[in-house]
Amino acid sequence: MPKLINSPSIIKSAGNKPKIIEEYFGRVNSKTESVSIAKMKSPGGWIEPGQTPDFDEYTVVLKGILRVTSHNEAIDVKEGEAVIISKGEWVQYSTPGENGAEYIAVCLPAFSPDIVHRDE
Repeated sequence: MPKLINSPSIIKSAGNKPKIIEEYFGRVNSKTESVSIAKMKSPGGWIEPGQTPDFDEYTVVLKGILRVTSHNEAIDVKEGEAVIISKGEWVQYSTPGENGAEYIAVCLPAFSPDIVHRDE
């Protein structure tokens, strides 16, 4: 039977500036552990600590530019582009552009603060 999700839950974000995380599916909003799907709105100049998550993350940029930094390179993912980060790979996300970015993030299994393993 279909389950309607009437609205997302707002999740607290990490980083130097406030970022809006609207979780539609995940451990908080739908009690789903297998996948999380969230819409992110990051302001210009936002940067979060690096992390080595225990999940694969699939990200589609809707507006702006999302910078994805690994140990080997930095990639600017632009509107209409997407990026995959594999489980166990160190990554740091930021939005260097003045207008920030909007993007959809899908995590398999679902995001959890316990399995993101952020740098201190």
